[in-house]
Amino acid sequence: MENYSEISNVELEKSKLIISKITDSYYKKMVGQTRLGWSLLIAIISNGHILLESVPGLAKTTAAKTLTDAVNGKFSRIQCTPDLLPSDIIGTQIFNYTTNTFETKLGPVYANFVLLDEINRSSAKTQSAMLEVMQEHQTTIGGYNYAMPKIFTVIATQNPIEQEGTYLLSEAQLDRFLLKEKIDYPTKDEEFEILNRIEKDVFSKSEAVVELEDVYFLQQMARKVYLDDAIKKYIINIVNATRNPAGVIGKELSEYITLGSSTRGCIALMEVSKAVALINGRSYVTPDDVKTLIHSVLRHRISLNFAAVADGVTAEQIIDKIVGAIQTP
Repeated sequence: MENYSEISNVELEKSKLIISKITDSYYKKMVGQTRLGWSLLIAIISNGHILLESVPGLAKTTAAKTLTDAVNGKFSRIQCTPDLLPSDIIGTQIFNYTTNTFETKLGPVYANFVLLDEINRSSAKTQSAMLEVMQEHQTTIGGYNYAMPKIFTVIATQNPIEQEGTYLLSEAQLDRFLLKEKIDYPTKDEEFEILNRIEKDVFSKSEAVVELEDVYFLQQMARKVYLDDAIKKYIINIVNATRNPAGVIGKELSEYITLGSSTRGCIALMEVSKAVALINGRSYVTPDDVKTLIHSVLRHRISLNFAAVADGVTAEQIIDKIVGAIQTP
């Protein structure tokens, strides 16, 4: 592994310190939700977007706001409804009668961290307005391009239970999310601690422990994390198996899959595994780093048919079978 890393020990120590400050600040407010905090941090370091799926009231907004406050970023929350228009998100041009000119009013999407609450309640037209923003980090208003901030992460939420008045996200929209995280209810002990912290008014206190430039530093370090060719081939083999599963997991399971992951799944696995390695204090990626959030990276990139739903087969089970069948380098 000659020249496996461009990251110096000083840079690695600085990265550890920044990550430690962010996570400590997060857990001063948040109870449990370890996986959520981990995934949000990964999304920020990778400068990617995350989709959170859970029933209402499980602190998704609180977690996003807590992390934003910790890094001194600009937070914006957009409540998605069926009548929400694209211009309500990205902005529009307004005619100024005083100057007889059109003025551009930028929408709430121009922030470092944008929470799209219940994204599946917005119409397909409004959802598609986010595609350019999420992929190209820019919007177009009146023929002019407006770049998003250097640090830009979309945190979208959706309720998996209540489907009345909702619009399913398209595969193209889902593929733009680096991660999809499923959040479950807290334990009784965790809920007890939540009530105690609410009594102490913990959630109203917000303070920045690092700056956005520190987050940008982490993003730069994540890009420099070494990824061996053997690990790259391992990632490719996993993603390729979602498209051609019969020879890997057998015909019976493969018949449940209607669509496998795109190349964006490979890129996401690479970026996420680098961020995981950095959080773990290493300047190189191991196979375990690839496996750490593999459900979150691939679950929304594998489409299953109705037979899978009827037989109780999940994307996570398919992913586990594939990972178990692919030889680890």
